[in-house]
Order: sequence, then C-alpha cells, then structure tokens
Amino acid sequence: QVQLEEFGGGLVHFGGSMRLSCAASGSRYVINDMGWYREAPGKERTMVARITTGGRTIYADFVKGRFTISRDNAKNTVYLEMNSLKPEDTAVYYCNADYYDSVYDQIGGSWGQGSQVTVSS
Repeated sequence: QVQLEEFGGGLVHFGGSMRLSCAASGSRYVINDMGWYREAPGKERTMVARITTGGRTIYADFVKGRFTISRDNAKNTVYLEMNSLKPEDTAVYYCNADYYDSVYDQIGGSWGQGSQVTVSS
C-alpha cells in the first residue's frame, strides 16, 4: 500500500514556525488529494488543510492565514508550513493521501505515522 513518511515536528515557542513534510512512495499508486490532520490530546482527529493535485487548497478556520499547505507532485511530497504557532496548535499531525491503485483499479487512503508538534507558551 501507499507508504507515507513524515518529517519534521518537535518543540517550538509561541509565535514560532515549523515545517512538516510528507513523502508518499509506491510506483503502482497515483497520489491524488493530500492533506494534514491533527489530533490534540483528548480530541478527535481534525482536518487542518488539504490540497488537490492541481494545487487547490482548503484550510480549517483555526489555521487559515497562519498555515500554508503545498505539494511537489514530482516528489509525491506534501508540506505544511506553520506560522504564528499557538499552544492550542499542539497536537500530533498526520499526513493523509488519497490514491489510485493502478494494479487493482481502486482508490484508497493512507496515513502517515504522525508527528508531534508542541508549542510552548
């Protein structure tokens, strides 16, 4: 299946910035929409941002204007640039990718391993 490997994450001070990366692998798969979700302690996983193959984006209201999602289709990689970080942004961030399996002619979805992002006050 599609493998998603995340890079980045860590500890950042209030108001700081952080960049997450997620690379998809698997030559049999065509990567379609990709996105980032986050799961804060005691809360459900929530969509942060998504991006289509063509570059159209959508953001959750709580990150709009602060976060930027982008992708490099040649590298099958999606990025999340996080600016003006707040303590409430603290969560495990998960990369997500919708894909098409060319062998079985089916669509599916995959998740990255999760990256801890902690924003200190």
